[in-house]
Amino acid sequence: MPTPKRRLGDTGEQLAAAYLVQRGYTIIARNWRCRNGEIDLVARDGDQIVFVEVRARRDQYALESITARKRQRLITLAYHYLIAHDCPPTTDWRIDVIALTVVAGRLVISDHIIAAIGEE
Repeated sequence: MPTPKRRLGDTGEQLAAAYLVQRGYTIIARNWRCRNGEIDLVARDGDQIVFVEVRARRDQYALESITARKRQRLITLAYHYLIAHDCPPTTDWRIDVIALTVVAGRLVISDHIIAAIGEE
């Protein structure tokens, strides 16, 4: 049985995926895993591959929960995905963050930051 935190995360990922589809993105993968971790959503926005980190929280600090270590892990995961799928080195990609927050008992998208994480 999933924990309340896991249920919140699963619901957040479902809402984020629906939100992206409504905006014309194509969902390629959900919860893509490799030995280094997991990418919540992989989508296509035109010719660009978009790796999406979904942060669902009961408070207002979803975005602040992404540490420098998490940012680096997401970049590493993006490279692992590209390699695993034989994407050419010229593949255009980015990492977005979608933050969701519980408001009046409902989980709502509070932010979608395009290209939120890049190589530093």
